[in-house]
Amino acid sequence: MALNEELVAPAAEALANPYLDGPYAPRHDEVTVSDLPVLEGALPRDLDGVYVRNGPNPQFPPLGRYHWFDGDGMLHAVHFENGRATYRNRYVRTKELEAERAAGTALWRGVIEPWDDNPAGDRREKNAANTDVIFHHGNLLATWYRAGKPYAIDPISLETKGVDTFRGTLPCEVSAHAKVDERTEELMFFDYGINAPYMRYGVADPAGEVTHFTGIEMPGPRLPHDMAITEHYSILMDLPLYNDPRAAAAGRFKLFFDRELPSRFAVIPRYGRGDEVRWFEASPAYIYHVVNAWETGDEIVMVACRVAKPSPVTDRENPLAQLLAYLRPEATLHRYRFNLRTGACHEEPLDDVNTEFPAIHQGTMGFPSRWSYQMRLSVDTTMLFDAVMKYDVLTGAKETKTFGPGLFGSELTVVPRPGATSEDDAWLTMFAYNSETQKSEVWVYDAADVMAGPVCRLGLPVRVPLGFHATWVSGERMRAAAEPADD
Repeated sequence: MALNEELVAPAAEALANPYLDGPYAPRHDEVTVSDLPVLEGALPRDLDGVYVRNGPNPQFPPLGRYHWFDGDGMLHAVHFENGRATYRNRYVRTKELEAERAAGTALWRGVIEPWDDNPAGDRREKNAANTDVIFHHGNLLATWYRAGKPYAIDPISLETKGVDTFRGTLPCEVSAHAKVDERTEELMFFDYGINAPYMRYGVADPAGEVTHFTGIEMPGPRLPHDMAITEHYSILMDLPLYNDPRAAAAGRFKLFFDRELPSRFAVIPRYGRGDEVRWFEASPAYIYHVVNAWETGDEIVMVACRVAKPSPVTDRENPLAQLLAYLRPEATLHRYRFNLRTGACHEEPLDDVNTEFPAIHQGTMGFPSRWSYQMRLSVDTTMLFDAVMKYDVLTGAKETKTFGPGLFGSELTVVPRPGATSEDDAWLTMFAYNSETQKSEVWVYDAADVMAGPVCRLGLPVRVPLGFHATWVSGERMRAAAEPADD
């Protein structure tokens, strides 16, 4: 049976949207705060680099119904160096943000509104660059979940340099979750759209030039969100949740989840052509985020957060209830095995807890890894993270450390210690929100002992609105990227 859910038009008066209030409320000041005070514990002196998190922050009241994915991208960063910490936040100065700033009002309607009245351009949707942030060829790259041109950002000042064209070689847009292989410093990315072949895949070299690009044939337009890489392969997704083509043609947003279609995974050699793809089928589901993937013998193992029911059935007369239901995914840890010799796919659940936004030691991306640090989703009206979970993805064993009443987390990053001797010989960094004080803090955990709680809490004089994805850029990688290339 196919499920068909459309976000119907609201009543005459707009309904209050919790994603514009409380911990999600936008803030419009851009500040730099040095020497953040230590509220508890001690700041590790070997933290050297920048923790950066992206998220939506609308600069003007939205036109019509607001979806959390609509807000203008704002980066929040903490720069650690010599036992000191400095906080900065800056808008991603997209072309759309600057146009609205010049007009003094919002000009673009969001993803669940008709796009007919949006300003004309390459596409009618607004690229908010609010979803992920990746470090490559010396820049932070701010990306958007529906695919758009990435924006290059200075990793220290957070100043926007502009659209990153990959030195004039980028032939497409880039989806939110591109992957960097830190061992080769190559960037693997994909794009998707409404025109055949419906997906494109590419590789950029350490200097940021696209060195490989190919089309991936799909049955029709899809809405993939993430991908995975291994040492020699990339894994792309054809999942049975997509925007109804007829609704899209009419300028409407209508998600369609077809339970009769399988989930399909395209395994392609890193520099492979579209006709070299090996397809593997699994049970119908949706995947927002992959933990990691790696090769072992004849198999590729991929661990991900799997959503079995991505199209919730709700009150069709209440558009706000529909929106909120979509933003409360029920995701559980899941393992897939793709056998390259036999073509078989085996899948199995690793846990039944609702958990998402995985973070791993980035140096293990594409190679065998054991630990994943994830956010537990609380049972609430909106998406809130009430605990950090440390998973052993080899066995499914887990540890869960709750944040405490009124405290909520955000995606964290894994920071390897200098000279680390094990995968979890690392720190974890995270923004935390205190609903009592309505301010935010910066928490640092010992990755080997999350159950002990944070080893350090830093105070922030401001609130960091809850948002999306984060990255860690070590001082070593930033300095290496800044060095002039050999002639």
